Amino acid sequence: MKKLWKRWRQRARHESLVRKAGEVPFFYSIQVKYVLTYLLLVVAIVLVLNTYPLLMAQNVVFSAKETSLKRQALAIGSALAVSETLTEEGVTQAMELLDDMQGTRVLVTDESGLILYDSSTLDRRTGDYAIIAEVVAALRGEDVCRSEYRQGAFRTRVAVPAVYRGVTLGAVYLYEYDTEQAEVLLSIQSNLRYISVVICVVALVASLILSKALTRNTSRLLGGIRSVREGEYSHRVAVQGKDEMAQLAMEFNQLTDRLQTIEEVRRRFVSDASHELKTPLASIRLLADSILQNDSVDMVTVREFVSDIGEEADRLTRISQHLLTLSKLDSHPQRERGPVDVGQLVEKVGHMLLPLARSVEVELVYHLQPDCRVLATQDDLYQVAFNLMENAVKYNLPGGRVEVTVEQAGAWVTLTVRDTGVGIPEEDLPRIFDRFYRVDKARSREAGGTGLGLSIARDTARLHGGDITAQRGPDGVGAQFTVTLPRLDQGGTDSEKK
Repeated sequence: MKKLWKRWRQRARHESLVRKAGEVPFFYSIQVKYVLTYLLLVVAIVLVLNTYPLLMAQNVVFSAKETSLKRQALAIGSALAVSETLTEEGVTQAMELLDDMQGTRVLVTDESGLILYDSSTLDRRTGDYAIIAEVVAALRGEDVCRSEYRQGAFRTRVAVPAVYRGVTLGAVYLYEYDTEQAEVLLSIQSNLRYISVVICVVALVASLILSKALTRNTSRLLGGIRSVREGEYSHRVAVQGKDEMAQLAMEFNQLTDRLQTIEEVRRRFVSDASHELKTPLASIRLLADSILQNDSVDMVTVREFVSDIGEEADRLTRISQHLLTLSKLDSHPQRERGPVDVGQLVEKVGHMLLPLARSVEVELVYHLQPDCRVLATQDDLYQVAFNLMENAVKYNLPGGRVEVTVEQAGAWVTLTVRDTGVGIPEEDLPRIFDRFYRVDKARSREAGGTGLGLSIARDTARLHGGDITAQRGPDGVGAQFTVTLPRLDQGGTDSEKK
């Protein structure tokens, strides 16, 4: 008992360690379940194969033997029923005239059950009474047929009455003991068992191979999930086949692609945000330390330092506000939308930027098509237009020009902002909408940019079912940004659009 208890504890400890390692115990694995399922099906089929044919064969043999013996018994009864009584001498003479029935015992009785004739050479019972159920039933006028397979032999019993002019004179009882057909049946049974063993072995091997093939993708997928859970987002699962598991593996690979992209964006965003926040904080700390550590600093210098601190604080405020805006856009909040005329909104933005444009000697030119309405929020579209037009003014050249075009293009409304400024290098265009990305970092900081305006504009446009594209201006001069938004049908009501 102690050894058994010790062995059980060791096995339990091993299974516990396996579970902690994240592996499925062997007897709980899908592969074992597949194998057991296949084997159960095969065993059920083998059982049917070993029982149904044998039962059918037995029934066929029983029916054939009962029919044959009954026909013989009726023939004997007709031959004996030629007089009003049956005597031992008469029955013996009549039986000698009939064909010898090899292998079949013939028993003839009178109306009282007294045996008049018995063909058995081993157990002759002439002169005794036949206490046999079949004989008793035959003396009552019934035809009786009974068969059974026992101890490797077919045993068939038939009893019929011998009738003369409606009177039962006696009974004819036939008993057949057949081992030859029993041997044939046993041979069939032996062959079926051999075939069953072969089928079970083949089924076991096939089930192992098939279950391994079926669970291969599952094991790979499970290993991939564990790798991704540990932070290895670059892990991919090898896809084989075209079944559901292969499609699941493909979906998993696409999911890990997205997770890897999101993780890279998150890390870059955290790094860029930390860098952007660290720069003004370091400037504020440096300026404050300069004031505190210099007792002889004059008031003019103090005011200058404090002014610089205020500018850096304003920059921190802008960055914080932009980060909050991006966070809200990432959460896809539900907003109350309504019809917005893009042309009228551009005019408002231009009015606000007019002093800035005049200060840097930039001309604002508008090409506004009327009734260009979209379903959006006024504040969101105002922010998109303001970011694009403000950038076009800030990064322009003295004496430059900003053209703003609003027009309908099929089911879309397009807002195009084109400038004659410094432009965007071709290699920077794919990343121009990335968060904290700047083409010219020094010029962006001087202009008060945070590197988040274009990201906010793109996310806002996409939130409303549109998008923003950027390209270099005609002949490589300046830059051009195009916003596309779904056009609001003039016949639709606000409630229907919401």
